[in-house]
Amino acid sequence: MVKLTKIYTRGGDKGETSLVDGSRVRKDDPRIAAYGTVDEANAVIGIVRLHTEGDIDALLARIQNELFDLGADLATPGENFDDPQALRILPAQTARLEADIDRLNAELAPLTSFILPGGAAVAAYLHLARTVTRRAERLMVTAAAEVAINPEAIKYCNRLSDLLFVLGRYVNDKGMGDVLWTPGGTR
Repeated sequence: MVKLTKIYTRGGDKGETSLVDGSRVRKDDPRIAAYGTVDEANAVIGIVRLHTEGDIDALLARIQNELFDLGADLATPGENFDDPQALRILPAQTARLEADIDRLNAELAPLTSFILPGGAAVAAYLHLARTVTRRAERLMVTAAAEVAINPEAIKYCNRLSDLLFVLGRYVNDKGMGDVLWTPGGTR
């Protein structure tokens, strides 16, 4: 359990922060940008949850906790992604997202066009969470070009953005309230 008794430490006042192992890196390090963006996605999901209840809210609560796990994974240097002492994203977590996608997608009207973010407010917020998650994924790939990043963490982020897309459709009256793109419709 984490226990925080003091919120500010002054340790980052010179533009550096600590990783899980205590090593210091610049705050603009690609690893920090990646887990900072994961935190941003988590905050957007917090806004989404103001508009959800029941099973969808429980699903999003689980994901918020997993995003903290993802942040911890990204903040843990090293190449041993099987170390039981480190908090790492596991294949089972990615597989659970895939099962969620399949279960929810089975109830949706088939797509007949690309959709625009919108419809219900909660759907628009889910699309915002999706785009922030995609940005986090891109930043993780950038970081992986410089340091070891858990490949399962990147897969998890990719599936999460897919799930957020499906959830956006699901809360839009199971796809019936989707706002469809009309290619060239404003020419």
